[in-house]
Amino acid sequence: MARLSIGEFSARSRLSPKALRLYQELGLLEPTAVDPDTGYRSYELAQLEQAHLIALLRRIALPLAEIKAILTLEPAAAARQIAIYWEAVEAEHDARRDLAGYIVDLLSGEEHVMFEVATRMVPERSLLCRLRHVVDEQETFALGKEFLAIFKERPQPLVAGAPFLILIYHGEVSPDSDGPVEFCRPVSAEQAQELAALYPELTLRSESAHEEAFVHMGEAQLSGAQWQLVSASLRSWSAAERRLPSDLSVRLTYLAEPPVTPDSRPEIDFAVPLS
Repeated sequence: MARLSIGEFSARSRLSPKALRLYQELGLLEPTAVDPDTGYRSYELAQLEQAHLIALLRRIALPLAEIKAILTLEPAAAARQIAIYWEAVEAEHDARRDLAGYIVDLLSGEEHVMFEVATRMVPERSLLCRLRHVVDEQETFALGKEFLAIFKERPQPLVAGAPFLILIYHGEVSPDSDGPVEFCRPVSAEQAQELAALYPELTLRSESAHEEAFVHMGEAQLSGAQWQLVSASLRSWSAAERRLPSDLSVRLTYLAEPPVTPDSRPEIDFAVPLS
């Protein structure tokens, strides 16, 4: 089968040699052959189809890691994954539009609450926690997986009536601001010290009883822009009601209603503690 030099393949695929080197390193598009002495790379003509597909997927801003996974799928399965990705992109775009509208209203003196806010009392509780500085949702997600894996490895029963997971944003998370964020799990006060010894990698702390304002989101999986909208609604409500937050944290509480199965999805509340 005829081989194309990297220069010829670059010209036909419209991908630069730099891009081809990157895609080779990441395992997206491997050369057909690499000369062991010169490092000279060559490609088959048939690989142009995959090169064009990668270029198209990058045009819709699909991350390289997701492209790598998609390239291993059958066409129908790959199409489904791309459709799922694009639905998420459109939802994020809609949320950014709403957030932009909120900012315009805010600067125009027309700030308003966009979500229904309620209040509730939270009892005193003991928490096992892990805190880390993160700069994006991927790092936050990785910390959450790590936190949950600890309890999967050494399971303990949930506290009746309490959320099974609390995610606390102590600060803004962005490429410019590294949080921090904290994952916590309520534990029985009577067993707190015993459980702290069982999970030495976690920090045991307590929270006093307090009131909090919250927005119930159900099973919705929110994007970063939607998260900002909910947070803004909580701040607007607090200002309108003259209820000052007791601290600057924003909390996500994950609620699991029994029976919990592998297909169960938690319901989510956004909350701020009130003074």
